[in-house]
Formats: sequence, C-alpha cells, structure tokens
Amino acid sequence: MRLFVRNALCFFLVVTVAQAVSKPHVITFGKWTVVKSSARLDESLPEDLKIRPIFVDGRLKEFTFGIPHEVTEQQFAVRRILRVNDSLPQEAATPRWTWQRGGWLVVDRVTGHIAQATLPEFDPDSSSATWYRDYIAYCGISDDGRKLSAVVMQLGRRKPILKKPLGEAASDETTECAPPGWQRAPTRVSFVSKADQKFTFAVRGHAVEAVTEDDPEEGTR
Repeated sequence: MRLFVRNALCFFLVVTVAQAVSKPHVITFGKWTVVKSSARLDESLPEDLKIRPIFVDGRLKEFTFGIPHEVTEQQFAVRRILRVNDSLPQEAATPRWTWQRGGWLVVDRVTGHIAQATLPEFDPDSSSATWYRDYIAYCGISDDGRKLSAVVMQLGRRKPILKKPLGEAASDETTECAPPGWQRAPTRVSFVSKADQKFTFAVRGHAVEAVTEDDPEEGTR
C-alpha cells in the first residue's frame, strides 16, 4: 500500500511539473494611445508619441512604443517607455506623471520573461538604433555626455563587440548621428559621424574588424 501511494504521488508530481513547464504564455499588445513624451534634460519640448502596453497572460508588464524587432521565432525586442513621477518635494502629494523614453526590452514568447537589453552608453533620447538578427548598432554617448562612440551589441553578451570613438558629442539634445546601416553576406555595419565621415565594420560572430575603402564591396544590401 505504501509503495502504491508513493508511486502515485511521484506520478502526480511529475505530471504537475510537466504541465507547468509546458504551459504556453500568451503575450499580447494593447491598443495604441497618444501621450506627451518629453526628453529627460529638456521637458519644455514635449512631443506626441504613440505607445501601447504589453501583457503577459493578461497581466500588464510594460509600456512600449515603436515597431518590435523579431530576433527569432522565440524572442523579439521592443522599445520601452516609462511613466515617471515628476513631482518636486515641495509640491502637492498628488503625483505629477510624465512619459520618458527608455531602452530596449527583450521578450521571450516561450517563458513569458521580459528583460531590459544591456546597452552601454545608449541614450534613450538621442541614440538611433538599428537591428540585424541579434545585433543592435547605435551611437553611444559617454556618461559625461562629451564623447560619441559607434557601438554594436549582441544579445546575451554584457560587453559590446564593437565600441569605437566617433568624436565629440553635441552640446544640445539632438540626434547625434544617423541610424547605422546594415548589409548581409558579408555582414557589415556602417556609421556616419557628424563630420560625414563613414566607418564600416565587418561582423563575424563575436568579432568585429574595420573595413577600409580598398576592401571589395561584396554581398547584397
């Protein structure tokens, strides 16, 4: 009898765990809404921005904007937007909410897990990012706001596979450089600095190397 009860209990636990592991998660976006978004350093210039919530199994997780990038059939990335309390200490207790751009979120359709992508020196207000596969390229700004860098990150890695200085950053909050351009076969990414100087790099797995003008332009865009 004890053996029967023990086997039945083990079977029940195995079935329960298997069902919990295999249970699919439902990830959906809500309706688009227009809000006033402002830059962190200059809130006097708000702009209209279309945002929408993201839900996991019917529960609100984050607010997003822009078009998601499909990394794989399991993962996609999407821009995050934050609702921040802008009240000063001496003001009334009622919160004064404002919307501010955030970084990128990586969403796993299988596990339902949402995590913020590691993007060193990514500035939510001025860095224009472009994706190719699991790579993201953007112009990063140093912590002191003075230096501009060409940055390429690969999902799952903590450090950039490319970080090259591009000169001084602008004193205002304008976009620092044009969105980087990608090409395939071979995989390359190009940055254009404020001085209209073009930098092209070949991406091979975790390695990146500069491409000179003498290198043949192979592959298709």
